[in-house]
Amino acid sequence: MNEARIEIACQLLRDCLDVKVGESLVVVTDDSRRDLADSLYAAGKRLGAESMLAVMSERSKSGEEPPAPIADAMAKASVVVCITRHSLTHTKARKHAAAAGARVATMPGITEDMFVNGAITADYGRVRDLTERMTAQLSEASTVRIEKKGYRLTFSIADRNGVSSTGLYRNPGESGNLPSGEAYIAPIEGLGEGEIWVDGSVAGIGALEEPLLLRVREGRLVAAEGASGSELLNMLGEEAGRTLAEFGIGTNDKARITGVVLEDEKVYGTIHIAFGSNHTFGGTVDAGVHIDCVVRQPDVYLDDRLVMKAGKLID
Repeated sequence: MNEARIEIACQLLRDCLDVKVGESLVVVTDDSRRDLADSLYAAGKRLGAESMLAVMSERSKSGEEPPAPIADAMAKASVVVCITRHSLTHTKARKHAAAAGARVATMPGITEDMFVNGAITADYGRVRDLTERMTAQLSEASTVRIEKKGYRLTFSIADRNGVSSTGLYRNPGESGNLPSGEAYIAPIEGLGEGEIWVDGSVAGIGALEEPLLLRVREGRLVAAEGASGSELLNMLGEEAGRTLAEFGIGTNDKARITGVVLEDEKVYGTIHIAFGSNHTFGGTVDAGVHIDCVVRQPDVYLDDRLVMKAGKLID
């Protein structure tokens, strides 16, 4: 087994999740990420945790629930790490595990390169400070306006609470991605209007060679123009999957556009919107799918106040 990778895994479990001797650790994986999961499992044992490796069949899309026995194990663990191809972040299983007091890190789509380079190498104290500052601004705001290439998308976030994904999940019930660095929020359903130019990446599709123009009416994606547009619409389906579900701001200055949205959506200077489920972080939609779309260097306004200019956050 790769000794260097086990040492990195030990550092992640110790520094980001505060894994202690005697705690129960469940590593959830599928066949596509088994090698990396083995390193985390070995690291958990090395740290003295009561470690368990739970391998499931690969899910068909992000937001699809794991099997019930794995969900039960997650809810009974002290610490959970989900290292899978498709994301378990926006699932009931993740939500219930955190509600039961587990510290949960999800690592959807992570690659060998991402495990040792890029966003994972950030100063997470610095990431935490910036993420919490932007989360507070989201919680205090009522409206969002995103502008790029002459297109504008507006929506309401009134009375919704922002969520900090800092990369540090050391207290009971804390959860988020690893690597991390984003502040995000669930828009009010049914109120989004306009267009957005997506030129970074799309979950399940990868880095975009050709941008997409997405058209939103009454909080619903009604058209996706560009080479990957039909693929995006097919992934979302015809029903609740097309609901505007999330707005997020990247806060990790070490993150890169890799084609894997786990890292892409954390890139400082980007924002992302998502369609599908948001019931796990303050919204009302349970669609069984959640697809993020990353935008490079937009202008962003909260309550008509400019907070990001061409990707640079304004103090």
